[in-house]
Amino acid sequence: MFLKNFDFELSQELIAQQPLGDRSSSRLLLLNKATREIAHQQFACLPKLLREGDLLVRNETRVLPARLLGRKQSGGQVEVLLVRQLDSEQNIWRCMTRSSKPVRIGSLLDFPEGISGEVTGAEEGGQRLLRFNCSGNFLEVLERVGHMPLPPYIRREDHELDKDRYQTVFANNPGAVAAPTAGLHFSEETFTALAERNIDVCGITLHVGPGTFLPVRTENLHEHRMHSESYEIPEAAAECINAARADGRRIVALGTTVTRTLEHAVDDQGVLQAGQGETDLFIMPGFNFRMVDALITNFHLPKSTLLVLVSAFAGREFILKAYREAVDHGYRFFSYGDCMLIE
Repeated sequence: MFLKNFDFELSQELIAQQPLGDRSSSRLLLLNKATREIAHQQFACLPKLLREGDLLVRNETRVLPARLLGRKQSGGQVEVLLVRQLDSEQNIWRCMTRSSKPVRIGSLLDFPEGISGEVTGAEEGGQRLLRFNCSGNFLEVLERVGHMPLPPYIRREDHELDKDRYQTVFANNPGAVAAPTAGLHFSEETFTALAERNIDVCGITLHVGPGTFLPVRTENLHEHRMHSESYEIPEAAAECINAARADGRRIVALGTTVTRTLEHAVDDQGVLQAGQGETDLFIMPGFNFRMVDALITNFHLPKSTLLVLVSAFAGREFILKAYREAVDHGYRFFSYGDCMLIE
């Protein structure tokens, strides 16, 4: 299982730099695993493409405006990306930092609206622990002064529009530093149309971390280790999913984050377990999917763990064929791009 086998050619012009004016106006590539057929659709047709009785599971995480731009005491610029809160009482966060010289333990940093940060520790991989102070509620101030952590392949500064569009309409639980991008296509009208088709919806949470953008550095995929991410499956959601499974209805995962969470939390008897936890599950070809029957997902980076995951779900050669067809037809790629439905 080698990384080089999950590569494809992509012109920079096909990497979406801006969201479309209408969330649901993107294109949808329909893949049938059984027949190996590929069809071109519009996302607005999704409710009709799914089956009556399907259960759609979505990730209700909310992206934090987690990029803070500030200065060191020396006057030098520093950029901080909040990765995860480790201590809510002292407001200590694990962070990634970028500056001309690495920030040292004990360094004091200043940010807009009176936010200050002290570097209290360092972790393996260069991440830093920062204790933040501000006069008001930190997360409320962060909403005003923080920048949305757009992926590195979006080669522009974030706009005010991104605070809305790099967020699903059902985002509810703050904690992610990257969006579950398959959900960006959905509008309230989409969910109304799903309900009219007798398609139920339930929500779980997986807080997407920066590891989703980090390159795989091992050619042998079995040597790669995923970054751990926290999740929560409410009791009501687990009951809904288990009931659908018992009734023989399809579980449709809205995104790879939902897929990883469900496949991590299912027990040996095929029952999804409610609760909170951490997952570093790396799904690659040969994986036995026990919960997910269909997958809605965006197009993913070459040589990425997410491309490996969808290849595990639908077959590597079939996925790469579909990607080549998407390139030939000018589909828009990655976070603000088009999507596919794999049945």
